[in-house]
Amino acid sequence: MKEITLKIAQEHGLDAAEFELTKKILGRVPNLVEIGIFSAMWSEHCSYKSSKVHLRRFPTTGKQVVQGPGENAGVIDVGNGLVAAFKMESHNHPSYIEPVQGAATGVGGILRDVFTMGARPIASYDCLRFGQPSHPKTRYLVGGVVHGISMYGNCFGVPNGGGSTRFHECYNGNILVNVMTIGLAKSDALFYGKASGVGNKVMYIGSKTGRDGIHGAVMASDTFGEESESKRPTVQVGDPFTEKLLLEACLEIFEKKLVEGIQDMGAAGLTSSSFEMAGRGGTGINMYLDKVPQRETGMTPYEIMLSESQERMLLVAKPENEADILEVLQKWDLEAVTIGEVTDHGRVKLFFYGELSADMPVDGCVDAAPKYERPMKKPEYLKITSAYDASNLPAPKSISAIFFSLLGSPNLSGKNWITEQYDTMIGTNTIFGPGHDANVLRVQGTNTALAVSTGCNETYCYLDPYTGGMIAISECVRNLACVGARALASTDCLNFGSPMNPEIMWQLSQAVDGISTAALALDAPIVGGNVSLYNQTDDLAIYPTPMMGVVGILEDVSKAVPSFFQSEGDEIFLLGETLAETGGSEYQKSVLGKDLGLPPSLDLNKERNLINALIALSDKRLSAGAHDCSEGGLLIALAECTLGKGLGCEVEIKSALRDDVLLFSESQSRAVLSVKTANAKAATDLLAKHNVPCVKIGVVTSGAFVVKVNGTAAVSTTAKEIQKVHGQSFEGQIFGK
Repeated sequence: MKEITLKIAQEHGLDAAEFELTKKILGRVPNLVEIGIFSAMWSEHCSYKSSKVHLRRFPTTGKQVVQGPGENAGVIDVGNGLVAAFKMESHNHPSYIEPVQGAATGVGGILRDVFTMGARPIASYDCLRFGQPSHPKTRYLVGGVVHGISMYGNCFGVPNGGGSTRFHECYNGNILVNVMTIGLAKSDALFYGKASGVGNKVMYIGSKTGRDGIHGAVMASDTFGEESESKRPTVQVGDPFTEKLLLEACLEIFEKKLVEGIQDMGAAGLTSSSFEMAGRGGTGINMYLDKVPQRETGMTPYEIMLSESQERMLLVAKPENEADILEVLQKWDLEAVTIGEVTDHGRVKLFFYGELSADMPVDGCVDAAPKYERPMKKPEYLKITSAYDASNLPAPKSISAIFFSLLGSPNLSGKNWITEQYDTMIGTNTIFGPGHDANVLRVQGTNTALAVSTGCNETYCYLDPYTGGMIAISECVRNLACVGARALASTDCLNFGSPMNPEIMWQLSQAVDGISTAALALDAPIVGGNVSLYNQTDDLAIYPTPMMGVVGILEDVSKAVPSFFQSEGDEIFLLGETLAETGGSEYQKSVLGKDLGLPPSLDLNKERNLINALIALSDKRLSAGAHDCSEGGLLIALAECTLGKGLGCEVEIKSALRDDVLLFSESQSRAVLSVKTANAKAATDLLAKHNVPCVKIGVVTSGAFVVKVNGTAAVSTTAKEIQKVHGQSFEGQIFGK
């Protein structure tokens, strides 16, 4: 075996200081297998070495939190003896290199994170960011990513509850594919990724190991350049049918209580699963790599340990349960092999046909991973963007023309072409699917429902990452409140550029603080998530994109509030205050072609008041429909309220604001509420009690859509025309149809 030099270490993503640390930990120069393991375990993707010091500031506890960060998924108590396990992950780099398999295996990985905890997945979500529609790769990437997500989720048999898809030129060289899954388990039947019990067996279950995905974690911790296409072999290949078998086999094993610990072989494969399980258990592991099922000939210990082949698990079981586990796996036509045992020596020792291939201390690879406080600097670009005076925005000749342009824009148009490729109803638990403010899922056997909302506005985060971080989580909590649900907890996927850039680290730190502030104020602690760094090509980084996913609960599923107008004659109210806030808005970008100014402000006291009021309105059955007012402003929100039943509205607003500012401002803490006339007084009294500004602005119509400002019609059209523009524009802009 050749001697490991600094050059070889650097080729594995380790710097000179880290290479010296590996030698200090081992007391010698690592061999090739060991340097490969160090490089994977100390990658940004696995160790969070540049972000961990900031993540510690997240609020992670609460009365409903059962398991916070550090496990395969976060877990919360949802009542009735049940818990929900959920997490969000990224598969950005693989999806840019090979969109179908990159996106598909992202879905497969997050599903395993959830059912590894003992929870049956009940829904998945995708948060996608692509470059400009006119970019030469966008059409290919959109088509491939959507196909990969739909193929895996549909075949596996889990509904896709929604998500968000946006386009911006900052993603031309680095798309984002963030996926989330939520599952349910009995509160007394959770399983953890821990290798405990000296003498217990270490078992490999699932698909055979191949050479796909080797160095995947390291690749995900590096920037892109001209050689990006050469990284295609590091993208894994997924098989959703095998994953479904693996799910059912694992749940049967769990039900029979045959397992002491279990972990998905995700990023870094057998390396991360073995070291992390031993680390949590305070134990060691001996593994015999020649026993690992392999689908390719001549594989080396290095390849076996670093492969990221999909649909694989590592579990720990008592010796007396070994035969029963093998029997269950055989029943499901899956590989199941005992490849090692738990020890008390605190090391992972790897043997290959009787020879020792690696001998490494567990804490040296896990706990001793470098943790950096990278330099931070406020970005220079903010001097320009924050100096912009939004009052200089030129007034449009036609509000109606701007309205239809925004309604059919890539970010605001309907994503039917995407969601229609997903199975959104399988399992028969879906109450509200894609298109509503939040996905609502019936909890079978109970009267309750779970609600999930995901998203982030990257432009807000670019212009002010602290405020953008606050808004990212606040809007998700507000979306839950619109359907009547109370937030319980959150997960995140923090997507940023290179941590070696002090300006990127400042963005990350500010976003974390903004998210933390809002999570505390809105009782939505962060129970898990992911950090994805190095999302840049050469020196061009993406906008900071801290994607959020928030889970809430409806105590009575019959009180779920739809996001659309429900009946002709219902009264329409605007909740919250509209300010002159067009910085970072869809409207401003459509006029200037640039992202300038400051994002809308956020008063968390006002936000909390609105959220509490919306939940109370639902609880007292006073809401007919409720819809968050956010991207695109009030006029777009009103248009989106027509999409469910094709009902329109007649609205008149009196305001001192300029018409375009009034209608397209993206001021926060607002919602459009529709109520039956008989409930109007009770609703307004309740809103006053919660100190929420409320003004009646119109009524629901059978199909006409007329919005007047100070007596003059700004838009006069029909719900049918709105549905046409909103529903057909996306496919035409992306695919030219």
